[in-house]
Amino acid sequence: MEKNLLDTSIEEPAMDAGEVEMALFALDRSRAQFAWKVGGLDAEALHRRHPPSAMTLAGLIKHLALVEDERTCVDLLGRPLGEPWTKADPQGGWAVDGDSPEELYALWQGAVDRSRAALAELLPHGGLDQRSKFRTRDGESPNLRRVLTDLHDEYARHVGHADLFREAIDGLVGEDPPQA
Repeated sequence: MEKNLLDTSIEEPAMDAGEVEMALFALDRSRAQFAWKVGGLDAEALHRRHPPSAMTLAGLIKHLALVEDERTCVDLLGRPLGEPWTKADPQGGWAVDGDSPEELYALWQGAVDRSRAALAELLPHGGLDQRSKFRTRDGESPNLRRVLTDLHDEYARHVGHADLFREAIDGLVGEDPPQA
């Protein structure tokens, strides 16, 4: 196993924190849990399948990088996805053949950093009630609260997968990463 290069720090909000701070904390906590569960692994461990599922930790990392970038580019900023997502990907980010741990970790961390920057730019100008740039087929536009909730829910689904896969790989268990 390798050293974990992903940020697993969690900054606890005040016990009386407001809605925006709590929503961002919940998302960052799930990101930190995910980073802890997938971090520090070599290519063999990241690409190992866990039957009966065809999922791998590498696939989870790439999929969540895509989801982060979709929420940031499309939903928050109203822009098309950029590299590396410019080619049609019918597998939703799950194709990871040949992706090294360093490439996967950098891809996911970059997507998280872009998401945090977009939220830091947008939230002071309307909070969670402001409308996102995304439009449904019916022309509706969800507010930022909904976009953050959907992103957090995606992590909630996949942190559980990562938890099970990581325990099968090397026995790592626990809810939150150790803090410095």
